[in-house]
Amino acid sequence: MHGLQPADPPRVGEYVALARLDAARSPRVPPERRYLARGADGERTVLVSLPAPGADPARWAAEARWVNQLNQPGFWPVAELGGTAAFPWHASPYQPALPLTAALTAHGGPLPEGAVRAIGAALAETLASAHVLGITHAGVCPAAVLLTAYGPLLACFGTVRAAAPEGTPRAGLPGVDQECLAPEHLAGAPVDPRGDVYALGAVLAYAATGHAVPERSEIPAGLRPLVSACLSRDPDGRPEPARILAELAPGAAYGTLTAAAEPVSLPGRVVAALATQSANALAAELPTHPTEVR
Repeated sequence: MHGLQPADPPRVGEYVALARLDAARSPRVPPERRYLARGADGERTVLVSLPAPGADPARWAAEARWVNQLNQPGFWPVAELGGTAAFPWHASPYQPALPLTAALTAHGGPLPEGAVRAIGAALAETLASAHVLGITHAGVCPAAVLLTAYGPLLACFGTVRAAAPEGTPRAGLPGVDQECLAPEHLAGAPVDPRGDVYALGAVLAYAATGHAVPERSEIPAGLRPLVSACLSRDPDGRPEPARILAELAPGAAYGTLTAAAEPVSLPGRVVAALATQSANALAAELPTHPTEVR
C-alpha cells in the first residue's frame, strides 16, 4: 500500500480510496491506476482500477466489460463495473496482492530461480487454458502480475487492445509496457497468443534479473534457453504455453497450478510484504471528508 497523491480521486463511485496499490514512482509504470478502497459503509474492501492517464476510456471500458464476463482461472476477476463514459472503473473484492514489481522491491532484487519457475509455470498454465478457448490476454507485463499467497493472477486484461486500434503503431501509448510488447504488436499488428508468450518471456526475465529485456548472459543458465525462445522476434519461433509449463515445472499436473488450495512457496520477504499489506488494509480508516465522486 502507498499513500494517495494529490491527483488521486478520493472516491471512485461508492468507494472511498484508501491507498494506491502501486508506488507513485514504481519501477515500471502500471497499465492502470489501482487503488485499495472501501465502501462508504465501511463494510467492503475492494481493489478498484481506472484507465491510465491519457488512455482511451471507451476502449479500456470495453476490455473491462469483456473480462467481467469471463470466469478464467488465473485471471484477476473483475466483479463490478461502474462510472461514466469519460470516467469508467471496475472493482474486485480485495485480497492481499503484490504487483511483481513490488515483490522484487520487497525481496531486495531479482527472485530466486525456484520462485521464478513457480510463478512462470502458473502463468503459463493460465495462458494455456485461455489460448485454447481463443482468449488472448494482451496485457501481460510485470505490473499486471499480482502475486497472492496462492499464486500469481493476471490483471490488466486487454491493455494492448485498449491502447489503439489494430494497425496503429503502439510505441509510446499510455498504459503499454513496451519492453513486454512483441515486435509485431509494437508495429500495430493484431494481438494474438504468440504476443502473450513474448510478454511472458519478458516477465520471466524481469523476475529473474530485474530487467524485462536483459542481456542473455544475465538470465540464469537454467532459464536462459526458454526465456530466449519466448523473446524470439519470430512469432512462430516462440514456444506454446503448455511447453513452457512442462519446462518450468516438469511433472506438474495440468490444471492444478492456477487453482492451488494451499499457499505457494514465495520468498520470506515477499510473504512478509503480503502480510503487511493485509494488516494495513484492515487497519485503514475511512477519511473524514472524501468529497470527489467518479
